[in-house]
Amino acid sequence: MRKNIVAGNWKMNKNLQEGIALAKELNEVLTADKPNCDVIICTPFIHLASVTPLVDSSIIGVGAENCADKASGAYTGEVSAEMVASTGAQYVILGHSERRAYYHETVEILAEKVKLALANNLKPIFCIGEVLEEREANKQNKVVEAQLASVFSLSAEDFSKIILAYEPVWAIGTGKTATPQQAQEIHAHIRSLVAAKYGKEVAENTSILYGGSCKPTNAKELFANPDVDGGLIGGAALKAADFKGIIDAFK
Repeated sequence: MRKNIVAGNWKMNKNLQEGIALAKELNEVLTADKPNCDVIICTPFIHLASVTPLVDSSIIGVGAENCADKASGAYTGEVSAEMVASTGAQYVILGHSERRAYYHETVEILAEKVKLALANNLKPIFCIGEVLEEREANKQNKVVEAQLASVFSLSAEDFSKIILAYEPVWAIGTGKTATPQQAQEIHAHIRSLVAAKYGKEVAENTSILYGGSCKPTNAKELFANPDVDGGLIGGAALKAADFKGIIDAFK
């Protein structure tokens, strides 16, 4: 059975003290009222070693927002998958649209990152999705297909450790949201691509999250779709009450 997951992506927000305070608050809130889904918080690198021991790992998983495409060496400023894993973090977001757009991460670079993450027992939350021009040209299916090449070189066993996140890039931080029907259509298409590559059973067990202006007000409707298994949450993950409101959509 595939898992329902709500993952928070803090992006470049919260200094260390603020991040620790938010993690503590989330841990208290979710310990008092246990979630009906898996919950993950993906924080800036500097938070990982402090936040991981603070939260109950049976309630909240911790992940990084990125890792390097090299194992180690003279790469000033980079953080390796091994370093991420050494903090106790279990997850890493890879291929986020902001990384693709601002830092020119290619299918090949991301394939390397995925391999290194898996080699260090990290579970990748692998992001795919189209920009507005591509959606308007009705190219979204082709776009996600091309982006999946980074993970479609994996064995079925390794692929089964991947969480996919569909992000309509045109809906991130814009206040626009894909309609529940649009979300379901593309999620079903993504699952069909996984089935064609790895078979129906692997596809049925792959969690596919929606990431694009998901809020407490629209989460329930989005998550009600048969192929939407939760959300990768940006802005709403920065406030415990908002994040909890989205998590509660599974109750």
